[in-house]
Amino acid sequence: MSAPTAIAPDQLPPTIRGYLAAHLARDTDTALRSFTGTAVVVDDGTTYRGTEEIRLFLSRAGAEFSYTTELVGAERVDDARWVAVNRLEGDFPGSVVELRYRFTMDGERIAELVIAP
Repeated sequence: MSAPTAIAPDQLPPTIRGYLAAHLARDTDTALRSFTGTAVVVDDGTTYRGTEEIRLFLSRAGAEFSYTTELVGAERVDDARWVAVNRLEGDFPGSVVELRYRFTMDGERIAELVIAP
């Protein structure tokens, strides 16, 4: 397994940058187009599989809180795996958290996204 290499956030693949921007803008349809039809998202202990479950995740993630998101770091693990580090600040428990968004790509689309501290 490769050791991650720190990169500038603008060096993340275009699909990942597009997903992050669309999700931040709460543009569910655009964000959803970033995923394969059989993609998996794991967030806060829940696994979402396939287009309809990921649409549900995208429409609900963080909706109960007000917060800001800042992309504060990025890593390249290998040709298919990338990490984006987002700092969230808001009215959720703890008020500040850095979350690692671990992406696995299948070509130009996201096959898996695991979000964890």
